[in-house]
Amino acid sequence: MNAMIFAAGLGTRLRPLTNDRPKALVEVNGKSLLEHNILKLKAAGFDHIVVNIHHFGEQIIEFLRAHDNFGIDIRVSDERGQLLDTGGGIKRAFPLFDTAEPILIHNVDIISHIDLGQLYARHLSTSEAWAKSATSDGRALGATLAIHRRVTSRYLLFDDACLCGWTNVKTGEVKGRQGEPFAFAGIHVVDPNLFPYLQAREADVFSIIDFYLDVCRDIVLAGHDVTGFEWVDCGKPESLVRAAELTASEGSEKVG
Repeated sequence: MNAMIFAAGLGTRLRPLTNDRPKALVEVNGKSLLEHNILKLKAAGFDHIVVNIHHFGEQIIEFLRAHDNFGIDIRVSDERGQLLDTGGGIKRAFPLFDTAEPILIHNVDIISHIDLGQLYARHLSTSEAWAKSATSDGRALGATLAIHRRVTSRYLLFDDACLCGWTNVKTGEVKGRQGEPFAFAGIHVVDPNLFPYLQAREADVFSIIDFYLDVCRDIVLAGHDVTGFEWVDCGKPESLVRAAELTASEGSEKVG
């Protein structure tokens, strides 16, 4: 199974911890964020992982080499020349994948108890069901986004579990159509049906969320509600305390 870990970010919110290392190598309970996520993906059955790099990227290359790629096929998508944002990062990584299969995308700063293998399987079953649905209007499934009901300032909007818009509740800005608000969990599964849309994008640098909002009328982008699972965004130093508690509780129940 294919997976990609976004590890190219500058980690500005984690300073001063990222003054001399990439965010991916900031440690929680003696293991880097990157290692936590590689091991979680490996345990879930993902055996082909791409890691993109930018900020202190050579440290990530050396880290993977020192750990012999954790015994699986791990490749590097090198963005040291230009940071491509999330959408551009996926587009750049295409040649490193067998694109006949979906790709699970995981932000390196997310620590959770979500069952990634089950999320991937859910995407596959949803894709099959949607292809047979009388309400599909000929549209294929392009991605499954892990979403939940945490409080935030920016929400994705869903109509019948399909992405239809986005809103910033602080500014009142809305893109697309109104719908039920959910927060994005930083984990999603991209289907081969979406690849032609990404490859047709002329820009090299673009956000995957902006891209999703642009194409959601043409292809189905499903939301999978994982409210209730343990989840931490390790974007700030204080969040690492909660992440340490989470990684210490190995026996916690997983939610798909």
